Amino acid sequence: MATINHGAPLPGIMISAPASGTGKTTVMLGLLRALAQDGLTVQPYKSGPDYIDPAFHRAAAGRQSFNLDSWAMDAGLLAHLRTQSAGADICVAEGSMGLYDGVATQGLTGIGSSAQTAQLMGWPVVLVLDLGGQAQSAAATALGFRDFAPDLPFAGVILNRVASPRHERLARVGMDQAGIRVLGALPRRGDLVLPERHLGLVQATETPELEARITEYAAFLRAHVDLDAIKDAATLAAAPALTATPKRPPAPPAQRIALAQDAAFSFTYPHLLDAWHAAGAEILPFSPLADEGPDPSADLVWLPGGYPELHAGQLAAADTFRAALQRHAETKPVHGECGGYMALGAALVDKDGVSHQMAGLLGLVTSYEKRKFHLGYRRAVLGQEAIGFAAGQALRGHEFHYSSILEQPDAPLAQVFDADGTPVPETGSCRGHVSGTFFHFITAEA
Repeated sequence: MATINHGAPLPGIMISAPASGTGKTTVMLGLLRALAQDGLTVQPYKSGPDYIDPAFHRAAAGRQSFNLDSWAMDAGLLAHLRTQSAGADICVAEGSMGLYDGVATQGLTGIGSSAQTAQLMGWPVVLVLDLGGQAQSAAATALGFRDFAPDLPFAGVILNRVASPRHERLARVGMDQAGIRVLGALPRRGDLVLPERHLGLVQATETPELEARITEYAAFLRAHVDLDAIKDAATLAAAPALTATPKRPPAPPAQRIALAQDAAFSFTYPHLLDAWHAAGAEILPFSPLADEGPDPSADLVWLPGGYPELHAGQLAAADTFRAALQRHAETKPVHGECGGYMALGAALVDKDGVSHQMAGLLGLVTSYEKRKFHLGYRRAVLGQEAIGFAAGQALRGHEFHYSSILEQPDAPLAQVFDADGTPVPETGSCRGHVSGTFFHFITAEA
């Protein structure tokens, strides 16, 4: 297979499914590693606003994975992220939720969906179908997904969780009748499941024996999937509908950025870190869980999202971290996203109802005892200068957490809206040099 020429269609495929929980991540990781084992340079992508999967992709492919989000990102940024595949032989993207699941607003549907990403990039879809509880009927599902959008390139299906050779034969009969190509059939394997928690997969850095798992996934895919057919499908990628001039993400919010990085704070979008590095910013990692304070020379401290609720007691005891953060906030900015925002507050109540002292830079008090699910795209118009942007700047991001706000006494940081333009109460807050939001920043509107 030839190296990608960006003047021609990009070889690539989109791994998607009818719904979450069908096993597409296992297929994705096994496929990334198997293709790499065949000597191909593989560029992974994730469709949608996922904070965890790109790290798994990188572990499997040996190359940084980037999110592609057609709701939050404009055409120029998507075109820039497409250029990250330079030097690769094939692009493999993993979808989120179901293939057509996206924002439905103002008479339009599927905005931000995996199908829209595939159409923009010209990548044929490989649909992973869970055969649990069905056989020939799976063909009707595949047929509906193929024909729902006739202009969407469709490569075929991988049958997953096949119970027996007879089960596979029956399913293949249905696919033959529907004219659907079967690219592989994966037997049911209870030991090939990645551990999960309340925001999705357990993080790559926390997953036991990840390298051994990925190696096993690759062997499993190689034994049961037609890899040559997958490669051929990728070379049939259509000319991308995306023709915009590439445009980099926003400039870094500071020259020297102290970035919290550990098991409690790890949800930072790869495209942002890549852009900060490319613009010459210095990233200074530190670990609050190790009771480390940010570098005193940093211009900005950034606490990303993650799982502070799982480490609340340890964070409450991190006196060195808290004191250093408070000193920094006296003269220079501190910003937190979601979990980082909660850690900047006065207290965090864990699922057992125990209250833990946090940094106290904001008055925010949050609780996991009173869980409330928050999920969706966010558009925020800043009410004051923050993270390198002036008041009035509109930002786009995504919110995903289970915490409830018990107290939020500080001034709101922004007016925040969902994808339909409906105001949401989680406005973020600010006090002095400190700011925080429940949404994860993706990009700024032009």
